[in-house]
Amino acid sequence: MRLRTRLTLLACLLPTALAAQTPAVAPTLAVPPIQYQQRTLPNGLQVLSVEDHSSPTVTVQMWYHVGSKDDPQNRSGFAHLFEHIMFKSTKNMKPEQMDRMTEDVGGYNNASTGSDITNYYEMVPSNHLQRLLWAEAERLSNLKVDDANFKSERAVVQEEYRQSVLANPYGKLYNALDPASYKVHPYKRPTIGNIEELQAATLADVVAFHDTFYRPDNVTLIVAGDFNQKQLDGWVNEYFSGIAKPKAAIPKVTAVEPARTADARETLTSETAPLPAVAMTWLIPPAADADIVPLQVAAALLSQGESSRLNQSLVYRSQIAQSADAQVDARVDTGLFVLTAVMASGHQTAEAEKMLLGEVRKLADDPIPAAELDKVKTQLLTSELVKRQTAEGKAFALGSAVLQEGDAARANSDLAALQAVTNADVQRVLKRYVLDAHRVTIDYQPAKAAGKGATP
Repeated sequence: MRLRTRLTLLACLLPTALAAQTPAVAPTLAVPPIQYQQRTLPNGLQVLSVEDHSSPTVTVQMWYHVGSKDDPQNRSGFAHLFEHIMFKSTKNMKPEQMDRMTEDVGGYNNASTGSDITNYYEMVPSNHLQRLLWAEAERLSNLKVDDANFKSERAVVQEEYRQSVLANPYGKLYNALDPASYKVHPYKRPTIGNIEELQAATLADVVAFHDTFYRPDNVTLIVAGDFNQKQLDGWVNEYFSGIAKPKAAIPKVTAVEPARTADARETLTSETAPLPAVAMTWLIPPAADADIVPLQVAAALLSQGESSRLNQSLVYRSQIAQSADAQVDARVDTGLFVLTAVMASGHQTAEAEKMLLGEVRKLADDPIPAAELDKVKTQLLTSELVKRQTAEGKAFALGSAVLQEGDAARANSDLAALQAVTNADVQRVLKRYVLDAHRVTIDYQPAKAAGKGATP
């Protein structure tokens, strides 16, 4: 089963309130920027490269500008389906040959699907770079989208749905976040898809989706690691420049999610969940918006680490919940700020709702200790810098910046923006996007206890 992820900014540990109440800004750390080369082939393929000889390895990544928001109407799960089909056969490659070209030489490969993105990535010894560039060009231009590959991978995706949504006690809750949170935008279709719509799909549907989105002008190739730039440019030209750009324009999502005019609530029941849970969502700006970084800091202050505010309040002190979390789900278009809690035995979701909102209000209204904010920002920055010690981490940072924020340079400037976040920034975004905005609440109840503890 391929890894499915939704691409978001990183968050780490945070402390309890420590030190003085006077707002302060920590000294800015001079972070070496990712040094990258960028060009676009005549057929529209965007190429980013980072030459890094610290390890005799190289990562090759193909970031397709297609995700579940691009799934056809009543055919949710197509982007996810292609994440799987791309590992099947091509005109010149056997099924699973990508595994042999990576794992058999001591490397690895994987892929992920999100609302806006489908990416494929490999890490291998650098002397295998040329072979992988050929293989990725082959997958782009000569994939076999036939009945056998379609049906076998459709069955795999359907089984993944059974495991992650139906068998997981809280799978139905998390799968319901997007449908409950969006009314107009196709983000309302969960990335994983669903069994019925995938079963209704035809081979013609699948071929049309592939022809529409898997094309050179809809992908960003990122290569990072131990290579010679001139040699890389030659290989990229050799294998990718001959892939024709289709004449038809790439369909773009134009739907705009309207602002909420009232709070909304729904109740779900589960036959397998042992305890109740609750989720609340608010709409937030696109990933490229400057307010996303302070929203990420706010989420970290609330929930990252055992000493976090939500964990201390709901899990340790009051012991009403087994877990409590805050997350920023940033997307190309309107994203979500999400609060969740799984209750402890004997407690109901209404208690968690009150305490979750109370902690947000406290963070937004009361002075934030300087030491707490500085430590959270340092942890967030450290987490990102640790990942960027590898070529793969640098490539992922560039890919996320390009596809979610529209500019590779944001991989560098976002770190400066993180360090510049102040108490006032955190409190401003919480008030604007959470406290002064409308929320959607999902009350999740074990079937035997449905109806107990829900707020009217």
